[in-house]
Amino acid sequence: MISRFFRHLFESLKSLKRNGWMTVAAVSSVMITLTLVALFASVIFNTAKLATDIENNVRVMVYIRKDVADNSETIEKEGQTVTNNDYHKVYDALKAMQGVKNVTFSSKEEQYQKLTETMGDDWKVFEGDANPLYDAYIVDTNTPSDVPKVAEEAKKIEGVSEVQDGGANTQRLFELASFIRVWGLVIAGLLIFIAVFLISNTIRITIISRSREIQIMRLVGARNGYIRGPFLLEGAFIGLLGAAIPSVLVFFVYNIVYQSVNKSLVGQNLSMITPDVFIPLMTVLLFVIGIFIGAIGSGISMRRFLKI
Repeated sequence: MISRFFRHLFESLKSLKRNGWMTVAAVSSVMITLTLVALFASVIFNTAKLATDIENNVRVMVYIRKDVADNSETIEKEGQTVTNNDYHKVYDALKAMQGVKNVTFSSKEEQYQKLTETMGDDWKVFEGDANPLYDAYIVDTNTPSDVPKVAEEAKKIEGVSEVQDGGANTQRLFELASFIRVWGLVIAGLLIFIAVFLISNTIRITIISRSREIQIMRLVGARNGYIRGPFLLEGAFIGLLGAAIPSVLVFFVYNIVYQSVNKSLVGQNLSMITPDVFIPLMTVLLFVIGIFIGAIGSGISMRRFLKI
C-alpha cells in the first residue's frame, strides 16, 4: 500500500515535469482563481467583522437634566457646599436595569471637546458657561437587541432629559449587519463553487491531452484505481502550487492594507481582522481549497476515460 502510494507520487511528479506547458497553464489558472477567492474573501470577512463591530458599538445615550447633578457627591446650595442627596440616583437606576452591561459617565465638557475635535474650531464659541450640552451616561447593553428595551426604560427615570439610541437608524443598522453576514457567506460559497468549476475544467484539459496515455494503460490491463492514483496526486500538486503565490500575496498585501486602513477605524472602536489571525486562516484555507479542488477536479475529469 505504502509502496504503491510512493510509486504514484513519483509518477505524478514525472508527469508534471513531462507535461510542462499544460502544468504551467493549470497552475496559472488555479493561482488566478485562488487569488480572486482570497481577494473577495478578505473583503467579505472584514466587512462582516466591521458590521458586527458597528452593531456592538450601538449604545444608549442618557442625557441628564441641567438641574440634576447625578455624578457629584456634593452640590452648592445657598453659597454652601452640602451633600448631594440625589447622588447616583440615575446611575443606580440604569445599572439595575436588565440587559445593561456597563454605565459610563460623560460630562458636558468631555462631549464638547469631542464635538470640537470632530466639527472644527467654529464650535469653540460655546466654551465655558455657554456650553449647551448636557451631562450624559453612556449605557452599554449585553446584546444589541437589548438597546431598544433599555432606551424605553431609561426615559422613565426621574432626572433624565433625553434618551437617544439611534431609533430607526439603529434598526436599519442591525438589519444591514444581518444582511452582510448572511449574504457574505452565500457569496463566499459562490466564489468557491466558481473556483471548483474553473479549476476542474482546466485540469480536464490537461487530462484530455493525455487521453492516449490513459487508453494505453487500460489496454495493458491496469486497474482504474491504479490509473486514477497519479492523476489525483497531480491535481493535488497543481492545487498546492497554485495556492502558493496567492498565500504570499495575502501575507504582504493584507499587512499593508491593515496598517494603512485600520488606523482610521480604531478611533471609532472598529477594527479589521488582525493579520496574526486572518493570514494563517486564509493561507490554510487557500491550500486546502487548492489541494481538494485539484484532486476532485482530476477525479471528476477522469470518469469519462475510465468507463468500460
